[in-house]
Amino acid sequence: MGVFLLTLVFEIYIFIYTLIQGGNMQVDTERMISIARLQKELTGKLRELTNNAEPLFVMRNNYLAAVIISPSEYELLKDAEGLLEHLEIAEMIGQRLKNHDRSKNVSWDQVKAERGL
Repeated sequence: MGVFLLTLVFEIYIFIYTLIQGGNMQVDTERMISIARLQKELTGKLRELTNNAEPLFVMRNNYLAAVIISPSEYELLKDAEGLLEHLEIAEMIGQRLKNHDRSKNVSWDQVKAERGL
């Protein structure tokens, strides 16, 4: 699956997370952690993440570097990515069908006959 789709799914996740937080993109500072602190507290933070399933926002030089999510949240994102991929394929098919001329269709029997099958 493409990086574009994964990025889009992540952006949708952040959007939904923002809506859940009351439309406020401000992240609870308790859910933010520096990389240095995460290295020291990794085991405890992972246990915490498993128990409360809230994402952990990892900061590097005061910028968001990563988001750590629970396995169940990851599965939801992967499912959403699959759905987006199907929607993308459906859109492509729709675009191709707009220009399709059914009068040029060839039946399967005709193809087999031409190939001697």
